[in-house]
Amino acid sequence: MENWGGVSRRVLLTGAVAVVAVGVTPTTSPRTTTASKPTAPMTTTPAPAPAPGKFGSGVLMPWQKMSRLISDPQDIECAVRTDGVFMFADSIGVAGGAALAQRLAGRTQDALALHNWSGRPTGPAADALAAWARTYGLPGRILMATGSNDIFNPPVVAGQIDRVMSLVGKTRTVVWVNVLVSRRQSRAADRSNSAWVNRQLTAATRRHPNLRIVHWAEFIDAEPKRQNRYLRDGVHTTRLGQDARNELIVRALEAAKAV
Repeated sequence: MENWGGVSRRVLLTGAVAVVAVGVTPTTSPRTTTASKPTAPMTTTPAPAPAPGKFGSGVLMPWQKMSRLISDPQDIECAVRTDGVFMFADSIGVAGGAALAQRLAGRTQDALALHNWSGRPTGPAADALAAWARTYGLPGRILMATGSNDIFNPPVVAGQIDRVMSLVGKTRTVVWVNVLVSRRQSRAADRSNSAWVNRQLTAATRRHPNLRIVHWAEFIDAEPKRQNRYLRDGVHTTRLGQDARNELIVRALEAAKAV
């Protein structure tokens, strides 16, 4: 366990996968005296390309054993007691959550409690929100930085947004970071599905006045060179991208606090 300014990091590493080589038994008896016929050179069949999934971006991989960044109970209770912020995020938040907590504390003195889990889509993140609400109660602001892993099944997002808003209620503010996934091997599908997720977020603001969006996708696309400078693989941030994203989030949380 490592600590950064009161934020605890627990990382569970997935185990290695063993590869077993299977030997081939000769079919010609070693006692034969006849010359063997020449055989065709051995060829290998290339592995099939990954399935594109129903929506062209692939399929969601098992995420339950991936790395995570989850605050200790005392830090969660502090965020509730001082009316700080709860954050629910995916791998981008696992990498950048500690830095975000430090930035937010330095600017607003707000405590940020983290429940960030790599590979996790919005549905299980909403489950975690519900669990914390039952156990600890909720502060006035909830940060949802999730949705990148919903590009594999975009139609489910609207229902999960409504579920989050129902859990939070009308008197708290939800700040939601929209998504941009643009991997080289599936760029067209990724961008289409990211836009689909983001349209559902935008539509939800008309149903939920207490929902605010951090326009991360629009920020990246505002300048042609930003994707290569801010995203190292079309999804996860570089150090420069992490700083820019965290700054956008802090500004949105500051604005939500002022309301």
